Amino acid sequence: MTRRRTKIVATLGPASSSPEKIEQLILAGMDVARLNFSHGEAEDHRQRVQLVRSLAEKHGRYVAIMGDLQGPKIRIARFRNTRVTLAAGQPFTLSNQHPAEEGDETIVGIDYPSLVQDCHPGDELLLDDGRVVLVVENVDEYAVHTIVTVGGPLSNNKGINRRGGGISAPSLTDKDREDIKLAAELDMDYVAVSFPRYGRDIEEARKLVEEAGSQAWIIAKIERAEAVADDRALDAIIMVSDGVMVARGDLGVEVGDARLVGIQKRIIQHARTHNKLVITATQMMESMIGSPLPTRAEVSDVANAVLDYTDAVMLSAESASGQYPVEAVTAMARVCLGAEQEPTTTRSQHRLGETFTRCDETIALATMYAANHFPGVKAIISLTESGHTPLIMSRIRSGVPIYCYTRHAGTQRRAALFRGVYTVAFDAADLDPALVSDAAIEKLKEQSLLQEGDWIILTKGDFFSNSGGTNGMKILKVN
Repeated sequence: MTRRRTKIVATLGPASSSPEKIEQLILAGMDVARLNFSHGEAEDHRQRVQLVRSLAEKHGRYVAIMGDLQGPKIRIARFRNTRVTLAAGQPFTLSNQHPAEEGDETIVGIDYPSLVQDCHPGDELLLDDGRVVLVVENVDEYAVHTIVTVGGPLSNNKGINRRGGGISAPSLTDKDREDIKLAAELDMDYVAVSFPRYGRDIEEARKLVEEAGSQAWIIAKIERAEAVADDRALDAIIMVSDGVMVARGDLGVEVGDARLVGIQKRIIQHARTHNKLVITATQMMESMIGSPLPTRAEVSDVANAVLDYTDAVMLSAESASGQYPVEAVTAMARVCLGAEQEPTTTRSQHRLGETFTRCDETIALATMYAANHFPGVKAIISLTESGHTPLIMSRIRSGVPIYCYTRHAGTQRRAALFRGVYTVAFDAADLDPALVSDAAIEKLKEQSLLQEGDWIILTKGDFFSNSGGTNGMKILKVN
C-alpha cells in the first residue's frame, strides 16, 4: 500500500462543520483541521474541536487541530451601499475620522489609525489582496489621500497592504490574546501566528501560549515583506518557531506575485534545514470553491510544493466555504500521491559536510542515511516522547515510512503534520526493556506493514520518559 507522505491541512467553516462533512473530510485524508479565528464564535470552535476529536478516534486516525490567530488585519471600514466601483485615475481617501458606515466612491474609513504614520507620498497601497491599487499622493494628520491606479469593485472590510511592507501594527492583538486562551482550553495542537515581522513576535506568542497552560507548537505565518527581506530576517523567525506557513495571500501582495514562487521555495528549504515544519497555503485549489475538479495550474502548484518537500499543503475557502470541500481534499490527496512517485522525492544529500548540535539529531540523521542506503529497510520506528526525533528524520528526503511510537495523545496528534510520519500508540515504559523491540515490530506486523525478512531501524532513549533523550539506534531483522 502506498501511503501519502505529504499531509493535508483543511480549514473548517460553514461548508464543513456538520458531523457528516467532518467525518467525510477525515476519511478523504484531512490530517490537520484548521480553525480560523478570523471567523466564527468561540462556541463554533468548541463544537468543531469536539467533533474532530471524536470522529478521528472513531476511525483510528490522529488528526491535529490548529488555531489560526487573526492578527492585525488592516482593513477599510464599510460603504453606505455595501460596495463601490473605483475608476483608474480618480482620487480616493482613506480617513481616520470618516464614519465607519458611510464610505462612498471618494472616501472610506479605516480601522487602523497609524496608517497615516506608515504612509508616504509615492507608496503603493493594495486593497482586497491587490485587486485595487492606490498610489499615495499626500498624507495629513487624519487621512491618506491617493490616486487609483488599478480600479475595480471594492466592498466592505477589505484588507490593506503596502507594497514592500512597512505597516507597523503589532503582531498580536487583544483578540489574539483571548483566542490563545481558547486554544489552550481546547487543547489545540498548533497555534498559527499571523503577520509576525521579527522573531520577538513569535517569542511573545510562545510566552502567552505557555502562560495559558498550553503545549501547542507555534507556527509562524510568513506574510510580511520584512520577514523575507533577507535570509537573516527569515531565519530569525524560523529559529524561534516550531514551523512556518508560506501564507501566499498577503505575502504575494507585499512582495509582488513575480517574486512569490522563488520566495516560497526559499522558505521551504530554510525551514527544513533548521529542522522545522513548513506548510504551503493559499489558493492551492481555489477554483474548487465552485468546481468539482481542480485546474491543471492548481495541480501543478500543489505538486511543485510536494516536490519541494513541504510538510503539508493547505486548503482555505475550498474546504471552509466552498461547494466541494470533500472533493477538494480528495483531489489534493491524489495530486500529492502522484507527485511523490517522482524519484527525486526520495533522494537526499543527507547534509553531508554539516555538523550536528544534538545527540538526538545525530541519531535521527544517521538513521535516515542508513535507511536510504540499505535497501532491505522497510520501516523506521522512533520511540519518542515529544516527537522531535521523527520530526528531524522527516526533514530528509526518503521513501521509507517513519513510525512515531508514543504514549502521549498530544504527540500522537502533533505528528499528523510531519511529512512521511505515521503515529502508533505505544507505551514502552510499561514493557520489560528486553521485549520493547519485538513488541514494536509486532505492532506493524499486525497491520501487514512488515513481513518476515524485512529490516527495520529502531531509535530510542535509555530512559523512555525523557524528552530529547534519543541516544540509540538498532537495525533489526523481522522474523
